Amino acid sequence: MVVGRFIGERTSGRVSGGAQAALTELWQQCWPSCPPVGYKLRDPYRDVWVRFHSLPESKRYAENESEYTVVLERYNTILDELFAGADVYVITPLWTTEAEVPSFQPDAGYWQSLLVADDPDPEFRTYCHLSAARRPWRHGCIDELLRDVADDKVAGVLITDAQMQRIHHPYDGGADVFLASSRERDRMRDRHPDWLSSHPLGL
Repeated sequence: MVVGRFIGERTSGRVSGGAQAALTELWQQCWPSCPPVGYKLRDPYRDVWVRFHSLPESKRYAENESEYTVVLERYNTILDELFAGADVYVITPLWTTEAEVPSFQPDAGYWQSLLVADDPDPEFRTYCHLSAARRPWRHGCIDELLRDVADDKVAGVLITDAQMQRIHHPYDGGADVFLASSRERDRMRDRHPDWLSSHPLGL
């Protein structure tokens, strides 16, 4: 597995070439041990990581609107604590078997592409193309995206502050949160003890 190789750049949407380079530099400064791939962050940054589950008793998927309300409220509560009053980057991946950069939504610009799975045969290569959109954080402003994540329709989303010092990585069943320090992580974890896993490793 090779992760983190640049495939190419294209300026489009709201992320210009200069902004692409700035984003990449910020990421490399803050998270040098891992590419911007959510599921890979936990191992190198376990000392600043905490996982919150989306539903009581660690239930994974919502089955009715009442449960969706709980899921979205938990996502938004943590996001408010992380980013209230600030701008965020909403980073969304698109996986393809082609190196060519696909079209993204008009409100998001292309950031970079990663070769996730390397294989001599092009038919077995997988590319992760990342788009990024900067926006002011408001409670509920990405609920449609978060609901798709909760339903496992979208995966690999990252929400960061403009300095990329803190990361919220929602997934179907919860969210992995990465803070600026272990102390900050502990404070957030202690505010929401009922949302934690009973697993000894916090999974």
